[in-house]
Order: sequence, then structure tokens, then C-alpha cells
Amino acid sequence: MYISSFKKIAVIVFAIINFSCTSVIYRNIIPSSNEDKYDSEFPYSDGSKQLEEIVNTIYRVNSLAFYKAYIFDEDSKIKLKDLNDEVIKTKSIKTTYMDKSSSGTSTLLYSTNGTVALLTCAHVIDFPDTIVSYFSNKQGTFSDDVQSIAFRTRKFIYVAGFPEGSEVNEILSDKALDITIIGNNYSTRYERLFHVFNYPFGNAKDLSWGNFVYVFGFPLNYKMISNAIVSSPNYDRTGSFFIDAVVNRGYSGGLVLAVKNGIPNFQLVGIIEWVPEENENILQPAPLEESIKYNPLVPYKGDVFVKQQKFLRYGITKVIPIESIIDFLKKNKEYFIQNGYYFSIYKK
Repeated sequence: MYISSFKKIAVIVFAIINFSCTSVIYRNIIPSSNEDKYDSEFPYSDGSKQLEEIVNTIYRVNSLAFYKAYIFDEDSKIKLKDLNDEVIKTKSIKTTYMDKSSSGTSTLLYSTNGTVALLTCAHVIDFPDTIVSYFSNKQGTFSDDVQSIAFRTRKFIYVAGFPEGSEVNEILSDKALDITIIGNNYSTRYERLFHVFNYPFGNAKDLSWGNFVYVFGFPLNYKMISNAIVSSPNYDRTGSFFIDAVVNRGYSGGLVLAVKNGIPNFQLVGIIEWVPEENENILQPAPLEESIKYNPLVPYKGDVFVKQQKFLRYGITKVIPIESIIDFLKKNKEYFIQNGYYFSIYKK
């Protein structure tokens, strides 16, 4: 009898404790402030519908440049200042071709009557007009003797999923800001293919340490959403900032959205610019012919070569602030309107 009463009391106490803990947790996850500030906590309500809408406005952009290159003999001792059409024609010992490619993320900002415009980073589609390489000595020190010179002959920009071969044009770029607008004119029958980003532009300069943001992009060609925390708000006079997102190649130009007073109040506060990248020298064996692989169980005794390889420093990503994007669009308002691009900010 005594044991049975004790069990009843224990059950009642457990229920009271459990109910109390649950109510405390529930109260803690509900925001208690409606201040006009960006949120710093993980959203507590479902935003899947809005996130899907935003995801449909981003597109993978690929760019490709082709070069014609001329190779010179080391004994020719040709300097860059001496190069002209005649020297290239008579002194080059070989002509070859090469290409360079890049990829990133773009966002559809405008679509009316088949005319579309997308926002991305300038470096995603930018390739140098000329590439020069020089001879080096056994110690790896470069001389001023030209080894090769390559001239860009063609450049293509493609937006995955777009009609008519997916090719678009560079409308206008600002390399200093690392911002570009790309686009094309299509038949109105394609209008339903295009999903325009319709959420408001925010203010990156209002961000604070620890604000929560969503990140959208195409890392390694996969469409993805991630999240991150803001650091170093107002890093410079433009309002740029850093986030701790783990970003891979292909994220350049990706959207960064903050939330103000809970979902669905998404605001565009910037686009991803770059991840720190460092060059490191690594040792590698001589290449084998016909795709033969080295046997890892057999000690290598051949020649060793130095190869320079780039490594991303994950976890720190610089963001171009929305203020820079707005300034770029406003500064070039007349040019864009003349070319048929009437962005929403021009209506304000």
C-alpha cells in the first residue's frame, strides 16, 4: 500500500516537472520582440514555401573563353615590349589553342516580354584579353623573356535551363565592385520559364554581429540552400560583411538573405563574392603515359616536380553588400533603360 502511494506521488511529480520544462522551452523559442532588426535566431516557423520560391529564381551560370596562343623559343629572347604582329608571325615556333572556364550563381532580377536580366559577380564571366607567360631558370625564377602569348578569340556565357542554347550576353559590368548584369531577349512564349526574384532589397549596413542569413547557390554545380552567421558587419565603407558559410566553387554570385521579424520577411542583403584562396607548392611524380597509375605499394624513384595548387580556406566568405548593387543599378539607370531593362528600384 505504501509503495503504491509512493508510485502515484512520483508519477504526479514527474508530470508536473515535465509540463513545466516543456512550457519554459516553448516560451523561450517564441520571439518576444518586434523590433525592426534582423533576426539572430534560427527561424521558428516554416518557410519552406518561400524558400522554394527563392530557389527557383537562381540559375547556374557557366562561362567559357577560347584563346589562340603563340609559343617562342627560349633562345629568341623576345621581350613583351618588342611583340607585334610581325614578330609574332616570324618568331613563334608553334601555334596552339587553349580555353578557360568559370562557373557561378546568378539571380533573375528582371523578366518582361521575353527580355531577361540576371545578377552575378563580374569575375564569373571575366577573362583577360591577353595571357603572357615567361621563361624561368632552374631555380624557378622568371625572366623577362616571353615564352608564350595568348589572345582571347571568343567568349560565351551560358545560363543552365535557358532556351535557345542557354547563351546570354554581358549587359554591363563593374569589375571594381565585382558586379555584372547578364541577359538576353527571348520570344514571349518562354515567359513562363522565368521566375523573378520578388523579395525586397534590405540594408546590409543594418546587419549586426550574429545575424542569421540564408545562402543560395550552385556549389560544384548542385543547387543548394545553406545558412550562416554574420561577422564583421560594415567591414568597409560599402557595408560589406563576412559569413561563416562553408562555400565551394560555384557559389560566387549566390544570394545572401536575412530575415527581419521572422519568416516570411526575407530581404536580400548581398551576394557572395569570394572565399580566401591560397597557393601552395606540392611535389608530384612525373606523369605517366596512357593514363597508367602509380602503384602505391612500390617506392617511387623517378623525377619529382613542383606543382602549384590552389586551396580554399573554408568557413570565411566575403559578401558584396546590397547597397553596392543598388548603387550600380542606379548609376547606370539610363543605360539599362535604353537597353530594355527597367528594374523595380527605378519605380521608387
